[in-house]
Amino acid sequence: MANAVISGYIIMAEDLKCACDSTNVALFSCSGASNVGQLSNQLAIELTEKGVGKMMCAVGIGGEVAGLLRSAEGCDRIIAIDGCPLNCTKKTLELAGLEVNRHILVTDLGIKKNKDLRVKGPELADTLEKVSEILAN
Repeated sequence: MANAVISGYIIMAEDLKCACDSTNVALFSCSGASNVGQLSNQLAIELTEKGVGKMMCAVGIGGEVAGLLRSAEGCDRIIAIDGCPLNCTKKTLELAGLEVNRHILVTDLGIKKNKDLRVKGPELADTLEKVSEILAN
């Protein structure tokens, strides 16, 4: 894996691993209309690009799309990344009968929810570092 450089921050590739040691990890994220929703989505993209898991479509799960449900059911681990305490991603997965193995809540990582839809570089780098620490344990 290559190191990620995000707005001048270097995130070491070896820090971007899931402690489960599985290569079949599903990443589902919020993409809600707030800064933390967009940050959740960007985190899932970054984690996918670094090989932590594979980003999958939470909306498709909520829409009961059969192929997406089968793909998710075939994963060894499921990580849900929610922006705020509404926990839409986690609830969607659980309503579909999927077990969430790790739940990450962006607002618990020190990011305050607002209506800004633009992800700030330092905010992404800082949050990605915190998520990497969570997944490593």
